[in-house]
Amino acid sequence: MVETQQHFRKRLFGLGRKHAAMANGYTTRMRGDGLIVVKPRRRARRGFPLRGLLALSAGFFVFKALMFASLGDITYNERVAKLQQGAQLEQLGSKLMQADPATQFIAGFIDPFVE
Repeated sequence: MVETQQHFRKRLFGLGRKHAAMANGYTTRMRGDGLIVVKPRRRARRGFPLRGLLALSAGFFVFKALMFASLGDITYNERVAKLQQGAQLEQLGSKLMQADPATQFIAGFIDPFVE
């Protein structure tokens, strides 16, 4: 009896959420079998896209790790040292490209697959 009540409340909660979402607008589509399906309209996202920023930073760390694994520890650090001798923009790039623990950790996984 308790399971039935929980299932009912879960369905009721889902219907309430769907009803509230459809109050802001909805779209209808016909599926391949002829059934008309009504779905709530997607809202435009607000705020800063944190998921995109996280994906961008993860991609940057993977790029650094790939460079670190392909060049080797000594050559990579020599190239970063050359960047430190350059202009301000190159110095900023050298600070970003320094081999940090996260880069070395990821490079440890990538190293068997590179060359």
